[in-house]
Amino acid sequence: MTYYFIVGITVFVSIIVNSILKKKFRDYSKLYLHSCMSGKEIAEKMLADHGIYDVNVLSIEGELTDHYNPINKTINLSEKVYNDSTAASIAVAAHECGHALQHQLGYNLLKLRNHLIPILNLSSKFINIAIISGLTIFYNSGGNNSLILKIGIGLFFLVVIFSFITLPIEFDASNRALTWLRNKNVVNYQEYHKAKESLNLAAMTYVVSAFGCLAQLIYFLSVFTGGNSSSTRKDDHF
Repeated sequence: MTYYFIVGITVFVSIIVNSILKKKFRDYSKLYLHSCMSGKEIAEKMLADHGIYDVNVLSIEGELTDHYNPINKTINLSEKVYNDSTAASIAVAAHECGHALQHQLGYNLLKLRNHLIPILNLSSKFINIAIISGLTIFYNSGGNNSLILKIGIGLFFLVVIFSFITLPIEFDASNRALTWLRNKNVVNYQEYHKAKESLNLAAMTYVVSAFGCLAQLIYFLSVFTGGNSSSTRKDDHF
């Protein structure tokens, strides 16, 4: 029940943060820029200002599906962000350019995260199976059989590491975006602060996810250490 409570709280907070984020983005999507530059134009200008000419800016379907792909060097902006000239669209476009700039500069945390992605893609297929079956066997054996649970916890530990590595990467990309927006005067005071608030809210989704993963890991470790302690006491008794 403790595990489901932790997951439930994490999901609940994530839903709230995402709802606030979407509402704010819709509100800020009504605040049109005095410069009339679209998300696509903002992205292309920011890339050019940093001497990046081998990254393409593309339009993709969906809402808040924006991302930078380091493999094919593309900045993928949702249709609304790509076409609109609003505080929300330029915040997202500039943020994704921040990731492209990190890639160009060889930002160490980004390189580390990119190395972890193939490992996580492979391990994600086994994490839930290992955790669930590991806990079942662990409980049924009285804490004596813990190999599968150890494997599951080890795999989940990689997820936690990945989540916390992501945090400074996202904050750094936002800082690069905001610094450029401020220095290039492509936005006025009100537009800048709306863009900043948008990026801060977006970052909160990563914070909630990271600490949700950490809470689950702590729970798994407490079950494991608690079960082993009980098993040891039984062995000492007999």
